[in-house]
Amino acid sequence: MREEILRETTIQSSTDLQEATTQEPFLAVLRELAQAYHAFSAYSAAHVRQLGLTPAQFDVIATLGNTQGMPLTQLAQKTLITKGTLTGIIDRLDEKGLVRREVPVGDRRSFRAVLTPEGEVIFSRVFPAHIAYLSRVFANVDAGDLEQVRRTLRALRSRFQE
Repeated sequence: MREEILRETTIQSSTDLQEATTQEPFLAVLRELAQAYHAFSAYSAAHVRQLGLTPAQFDVIATLGNTQGMPLTQLAQKTLITKGTLTGIIDRLDEKGLVRREVPVGDRRSFRAVLTPEGEVIFSRVFPAHIAYLSRVFANVDAGDLEQVRRTLRALRSRFQE
């Protein structure tokens, strides 16, 4: 019985995909969403590497920029990087002199990641450059269309979080 269900739900060819998409129109949306994210990720990462950072390092620096720092848990939530991976990224940024760890007063069990003065300089250089790089893609997109996409994606995210 279980194998029968797996056979029925396995998409093995483009014909199967077309049939499944016809039966479940959301599959085409998920495919476009995933492909759009992968295209964005590749486009963004290529530029970030030209700026001398990995995408994860850029994410951390961009998130910490213009803040007083933040606990690792909050940083992990904002960057969508797991806490274990984030620890290694913070270690490497610390070695480069771009981030330091501060122990908050009254809570010696945790620490905050804070940009160093050198990290602030990097942030002030790479963040605007990357925003300018990304803005070229959106230069001719109507603001109303962007708002509609944002609202649709927010609603979709909410459905997954219910």
